[in-house]
Amino acid sequence: MDIKQVFRTLSEASGVSGCEAELAQHIQEACPWADELRTDKLGNLIMVKKGQSPGPRPKVMLAAHMDEIGLIVTKIEEDGFLRFSTIGGFDQRVLLAQEVVVHGKQKLTGVIGAKPPHIQTQGEQRKAVKMEDLFIDIGLDSAEQAGQVVQVGDLVTIKRGVSDLQGSFMAGKAFDDRAGVAAILECFKALSTITHTADVYGVATVQEEVGLRGAVTSTYGITPDIGIAIDVGFGDSAGLPDTGTIKLSQGPGIGIGPHVHPKLLERMVETAQEWNISYSLDPTPNPGGTDAYAIQVARAGAATILLSIPLRYMHTPVETLDYQDIQRTGRLMALFIAGLDHEFVEGLTCF
Repeated sequence: MDIKQVFRTLSEASGVSGCEAELAQHIQEACPWADELRTDKLGNLIMVKKGQSPGPRPKVMLAAHMDEIGLIVTKIEEDGFLRFSTIGGFDQRVLLAQEVVVHGKQKLTGVIGAKPPHIQTQGEQRKAVKMEDLFIDIGLDSAEQAGQVVQVGDLVTIKRGVSDLQGSFMAGKAFDDRAGVAAILECFKALSTITHTADVYGVATVQEEVGLRGAVTSTYGITPDIGIAIDVGFGDSAGLPDTGTIKLSQGPGIGIGPHVHPKLLERMVETAQEWNISYSLDPTPNPGGTDAYAIQVARAGAATILLSIPLRYMHTPVETLDYQDIQRTGRLMALFIAGLDHEFVEGLTCF
């Protein structure tokens, strides 16, 4: 199974928060290493790889969200243009002139337009176009025509293929956080050749971009002993300071902060050093925006850690990463899991 190609497919597929079923199907087909596959009522895909020891076995949950930010039709104008709003935190500055797919009664290609610069006022030319001044043009010239194929509430996604840059760098949409999903698949592939004690639950969570909802419900159902959230972190790029960013091509950022259990941090770093897997330390004082928070506080709580894959240009259609960082993240998780035993897991109840 070529997981890099699976990652490409996931990026190019559509899956706005609340509508991830197509993605779940792609991921199921790409995970032959799971002993069990199921979805819960919210739509989370749960992949289970059982440990090789007599039960009861420790439970490790890996979580990465599969949903993406998107748009939603809010009004059909009399001239057939579509007004829209966002689902999740889009950078509205990048929306103008994007090609999109409107998920109406059929999939429709459209483009996002606005007033041309030639007829803008001087003040307008100096500012980003406001959301309310943007519209989607699907090539129909009346509300009656548009209303036959589109209705208010239909979702819209950016139409964007993955581009291969130099080396193992890639650019595309929705790498946040299908990169994390790919890392889980890389981990499961590696675990298929390694003996491990724990049962591993790989969860492609839903609706993270609108409030960590999938991680909340899936953690409640699994009740893991250890939770590893995999998300993307702010990759280094021109104009950004070294502090608060993670260098690309140097493996995942290992989180440090109140969301990270100190014993998991110590063991994760030891594992990376033992197996010569490059990594960065990623101080995160306020980690409320990732699945790690939801896992940590569900039910009676779980020992949790966050791994961040460095990503440039987050929440734009040209998110950029080094695929080798996904592979390093998957390998690190597999070797970490292989090193777990009952004694270590039981010791997590005390600091």
